Amino acid sequence: MTVPGVVALATETLIDASAVDYLIIGIYFAFVIGIGVMASRQVSDSVDFFLSGRSLPAWVTGLAFVSANLGAVEIMGMSANGAQFGLPAVHYFWIGAIPAMLFLGVVMMPFYYGSQARSVPEFMLRRFGTGAHLVNAISFAVAQLLIAGINLYLLGSIIQALLGWNLTLALVAAAIVVLSYITLGGLKAAIYNEVLQFFVIVAALLPLTLIGLDQVGGYEGLKDKITENAGVGGSASAAEQLNSWPGTALTGFSSDILSVIGIVFGLGFVLSFGYWTTNFVEVQRAMATDSISSARKTPIIGAFPKMFVPFITILPGMIAAVLVSEIAQTKAGETVEGGASGTVKYNDALLYLMRDLLPNGLLGVAIAGLMAAFMAGMAANVSAFNTVLSFDLWQTYVVKDRPDGYYLRVGRWATVGATVIAIGTAQLAANFSNIMDYLQTLFGFFNAPLFATFILGMFWKRMTATAGWVGLVSGTLAAVLVAFLSEGTLGGLSVGVLPLSGQGASFVAAGAAFVVDIVLSIVVSLVTVPKPPAELTGLVYSETPKEDLVDAAEATRPWYQRTLPLAGVALGMVVVLNVAF
Repeated sequence: MTVPGVVALATETLIDASAVDYLIIGIYFAFVIGIGVMASRQVSDSVDFFLSGRSLPAWVTGLAFVSANLGAVEIMGMSANGAQFGLPAVHYFWIGAIPAMLFLGVVMMPFYYGSQARSVPEFMLRRFGTGAHLVNAISFAVAQLLIAGINLYLLGSIIQALLGWNLTLALVAAAIVVLSYITLGGLKAAIYNEVLQFFVIVAALLPLTLIGLDQVGGYEGLKDKITENAGVGGSASAAEQLNSWPGTALTGFSSDILSVIGIVFGLGFVLSFGYWTTNFVEVQRAMATDSISSARKTPIIGAFPKMFVPFITILPGMIAAVLVSEIAQTKAGETVEGGASGTVKYNDALLYLMRDLLPNGLLGVAIAGLMAAFMAGMAANVSAFNTVLSFDLWQTYVVKDRPDGYYLRVGRWATVGATVIAIGTAQLAANFSNIMDYLQTLFGFFNAPLFATFILGMFWKRMTATAGWVGLVSGTLAAVLVAFLSEGTLGGLSVGVLPLSGQGASFVAAGAAFVVDIVLSIVVSLVTVPKPPAELTGLVYSETPKEDLVDAAEATRPWYQRTLPLAGVALGMVVVLNVAF
């Protein structure tokens, strides 16, 4: 008999873990909490808690930069994309990440770091005033709560699959672990845990890729099996799945030309640059460095491991689609019972692949790796949220001129509040078969218009404060309108006026947000009064002395320790990968 109000455990689990697997997971969690305790001893003021005292070296923040993003999007979302679409999913890395990361390091980080702003919204305050600042701070805070919920949902799914717990109970248990080390040690605890989590994630996913390839007869064998199953149940053709260009399987466009435009402009320019160059979750890692040189190199160092992540995320998803019967049946259009939510979805691809391929012991490492990924992603969202809520909203608009310790306490309570809310927003993620559909929709709403405002304001001194907030609001509304009118984008709320679906709809929504923001910002700027040039030093490229944008000492270092040569090598490598695949 089940007692009302008590959560029952499932009788079966998706993954059959043994005592040695639980031991490995337990050791990992002990390290995570230990790092939080040690970091807490170095927190004496709000700058320590929110920005690690601006004391970390580039290699630490570079790994944390990529690890902070190595959460739901990279692991479950990209394996789901690999299972569903195949090789076109690599565009999220080689087109949709690396160029923007390099641009951030070379062009934008000098402004962020040099301004000594504590957050991206605070930079907006200095450039555009309170209107754009308030819109950006609120929209960013809401986005982080929603995205933290995604990471928490997927982390809860792992616990549910491992222990058989009810999903709500699993969500609460997972949230408590993340809450403990962020509340204790702030950003420094998050960053050091992200470095640890990066290596744990690679140790978890690399064996899965290698064993999976061995099972299917290598990459050529994988291509043969995908070819055999292509087109069944409405799945994409073999050519669409095994070639990254033109990517029609991913975008949903019937035209090759429109598909390429959608990927290059919608994903590669608007969504990608919007995410990587203005998202405080990522920028915060670079802001925590010990110098402007380290800040610039942070995203560039992160670009090198980032470009190889598809081989341990997308490739396993492709393998699962031909090796795992449940995923193969789902791809063939069947409804299959099971998975982390009762019905098998593409998001379950890695879990089933782990079940079928990994022996006990290695299974424990893989489970710890997935947990590490989701905790890294959620911790990044929460640590960025508590900074923006404390500095940009609470201190600026609610309670001003209090001692530093007061805002430190606010930050810790904001961490608790964000974690509680994320438990609720996690339920939204359960409604999407492919979590990337949900994420790209959110990025179109929040990141695309922000990038338009940033890039125009950074390179056009005539842009005014009024144009800043008008552009942000209008761009966001344009993205919401396109998403609402697209088929399938908002599930039950969709009215299906525009013949768009899936991630192609997100690309179009992001493009609409960017264009509307730029056009209205220009129009409004031409009829309103700009700031005097003297107030734009350090905020606008043309008004900032070039020597303020670089570290003079960097010129004396070897090439592999300098920003521009490193960026050039990374760009060359990603061009080669695009040509090869």
